[in-house]
Amino acid sequence: MDNITVRQGETVFLRCAQGDIVTHTAWLNRSSILYAGEDKWSVDPRVNLVTLNQEEFTIKIENVDMTDEGQYVCAVQTSSRPRTTSVHILVQVPPKIINLSRDIVVNEGSNVTLLCQARGKPDPVITWKLISPSGDLESDDEYLEIPSITRQRAGTYECTAVNDIDADVQTVDITVNYGPAVSEGKYVGVTLGQRGVLECEADAVPEADFEWYKEDRRIFNGFDGMEIVNTGSLSKLTFFNVSDGDYGNYTCVAINKLGSSNTSFLLYVVIEPTSSTLLQGPIAVQDGSGGAMWVHSHICLLFIVFLPLLLRF
Repeated sequence: MDNITVRQGETVFLRCAQGDIVTHTAWLNRSSILYAGEDKWSVDPRVNLVTLNQEEFTIKIENVDMTDEGQYVCAVQTSSRPRTTSVHILVQVPPKIINLSRDIVVNEGSNVTLLCQARGKPDPVITWKLISPSGDLESDDEYLEIPSITRQRAGTYECTAVNDIDADVQTVDITVNYGPAVSEGKYVGVTLGQRGVLECEADAVPEADFEWYKEDRRIFNGFDGMEIVNTGSLSKLTFFNVSDGDYGNYTCVAINKLGSSNTSFLLYVVIEPTSSTLLQGPIAVQDGSGGAMWVHSHICLLFIVFLPLLLRF
């Protein structure tokens, strides 16, 4: 018995040699007659006669499916004796993922299990891998286990089902929630009457809400000429015309449902150089990076004036 291997969806031809003295001929499948000579017995519209003459009897089955797999028999009746020829159709099916985990949102530290199931013939091989951001997390199994997931494991995971025929690929997105972490605050020097900006950045999922405080008093947008603008992970507190009362310590608080984090800023005065201060020497001020503040030269002059008086004692 010969085997005919065909892919799902293709057309298969069943050929049977005849002879000079054939009186009757038929194609059968599982004892059901498909064609008896030119007469079609099958009600399946996919089964049709191709050739019937003294040399061959050929039928075809279009759009082959798994249900068509099995043994087919060509029965030939001659004047002397009957004979049969058998063929076995093997249907190959490309893989298809039939059960896949949905996109999920979890908190950092949770245990995560992804499932990917597929069918096909031959049986497909299933693999998992993290593709965005690319990483070394992979699995050669239907299940992908991620214990105590971290924010670095968030991203797009790809399930691939492969057999000798084809491949099927689908993806799952994992979002990992975590509490805010704010960048370190700075010392910011601004000249009286000028514009100043304090910038607070927070890394958090979901994105954090921001609150600003001066000392223990919360600041709201528009309060005393200040503007608060929040854009994604960044919050800006802007002073359009810095006054004496604006100088001091500020706190930025970032909050989401998993926690909060804060950092402090110092807004301090920068004295613009004048002709008198230039004669007195340099005035050191603190820059935005938080470097050390120099002492004003007035202190040096006072020390020189009072030094002789101190030496008398």
